[in-house]
Amino acid sequence: MKVLVLGSGVIGTSIAYYLARAGHEVTVVDRQAGPALETSFANAGEVSPGYSAPWAGPGVPVKAIKWMLMQHSPLVIWPLLDPAMWRWGAAMLANCTARAYAVNKSRMVPIAEYSRDCLKALRAETGITYDERAQGTLQLFRTQKQLDGIAGDVEVLKQYGVPFEVLDRAGFCNIEPALALTQHKFVGALRLPGDETGDCFKFTNRLTEMAQALGVDFRFGTAVLGIDSDGARVTGVRTAAGALQAERYVLALGSYSAPLLKTLGLRIPVYPVKGYSITVPITDPAGAPESTIMDETHKVAVTRLGDRIRVGGTAELAGYSLALREARRATLNHVVTDLFPKGGDISKATFWCGLRPMTPDGTPIIGGTRLTNLLLATGHGTLGWTMAAGTGRVISDLVSGREPEIDVRALSMARYGT
Repeated sequence: MKVLVLGSGVIGTSIAYYLARAGHEVTVVDRQAGPALETSFANAGEVSPGYSAPWAGPGVPVKAIKWMLMQHSPLVIWPLLDPAMWRWGAAMLANCTARAYAVNKSRMVPIAEYSRDCLKALRAETGITYDERAQGTLQLFRTQKQLDGIAGDVEVLKQYGVPFEVLDRAGFCNIEPALALTQHKFVGALRLPGDETGDCFKFTNRLTEMAQALGVDFRFGTAVLGIDSDGARVTGVRTAAGALQAERYVLALGSYSAPLLKTLGLRIPVYPVKGYSITVPITDPAGAPESTIMDETHKVAVTRLGDRIRVGGTAELAGYSLALREARRATLNHVVTDLFPKGGDISKATFWCGLRPMTPDGTPIIGGTRLTNLLLATGHGTLGWTMAAGTGRVISDLVSGREPEIDVRALSMARYGT
C-alpha cells in the first residue's frame, strides 16, 4: 500500500520504519532539511514509561500558582489573545480531578510500556545505538513534604506493576555517586529502574537511514501547504514541491497538526507547550550523572548522553513562539550546577527550545479519523520519545489491517466527541 507520512520527527520516522518493514511503499514529507530538527532535536532524553502520567491532576491548579511565583519557575504563561490557548487551558483544568487523572493515566501507561518493549526489540533486532542507557530514573525530593506526597504515585505504580524503589540519601548516592557532594540538599528519592535514556536526535537519524534502506522516500525541505479531501477521504496533500497522493495518509506534525486539521473540519485539542534544554559537555565523568535525575522542585531533568549532560524542563505557554528566553536558561543552569557542580562546563552549553504537542488530558491521539484514509499520531506532549516506537508499531498495524497488540481505541480523537 502507498502511504504518505507527514512529519519526520521521532514519531513520523518510527511510523515510516515500521510501515516499510511491513511491506508498504512509504514517502515522508517534512519542511526541515533533515529528520528530528524540531521537537525531537534536543529533548531531555528520557524514555520514561514510569513517568507516564497526565500533567492535569488533583491539586495541580494550586501548585501552578505556587510554581509561577518561584524564582526558577517550572511553569510560565504569556497571556495571548489566542482562543485556542484558553480553550486548551480550560479543558486541562477540567481534567484536574481524581477520576479524570485515573482514566487518563490508564490510557497512557499501556502505550508507554508497549513502546519501551518495542524499543528494546528494535535494539535487539537491528543493533541501533543512540547513547542509550538503561539505568532508570531518579526523582529527587528537596523537602519531606514532597517525599511524603508520593504515596498516591506509589499506589499507581503498584497498580500498573511498575517497578520502583524509595531511597534515602545513602540509597540514591549508591545509584548516582556524584550526588554525594550535594546529597544534603535532598531528603530522599523515588527510583524507577525500568526507565531508559538516549539521544532522540541520534536515534531518529539512524532510524531514518534504516528506513531508507527499506525503501522509504524522505522528502526533506518540503513544506506541507494543505490537505485536500472530498469529505469522506483525503484526496491529496499540497506541498511546496507539488501535489502528492497516496492510499493512506498519516499526520505526525506535532503541534502543527491541529491547525492543518482545522482546514478539514477536524478539531483536536493539541496545543504547543514550549520546553527548553541546555547541552553541557562533560568535563569530569565522575562528577556527572549516570542516567537521568528529575529535580521535583524545579521539574527539570538532568540526563547523561554519552559525553554530554542534557538538562531539560519548563512548561511555557507562548503559542508557537520559538524565542529563546534567557530566564529559562538561568533555571536550567541553576539546576545542573546545584546538583552536579563538577560535572560539566556550563560556559560551553548550547541552548535550545521546542514545542511539545500537548493534549489537555495528557493522552496522545493515535488512530483514525472520519476521513477513512487519514490517521493521526500527535499530542504526545513530553512523552514523544517514550512513546515513539510503540506509536510506530500501532500505526503500522492499523494501516496493515492488523489488530494492534494493545487496545488503542481510547487513544483516538473520538474521545473528544469530534
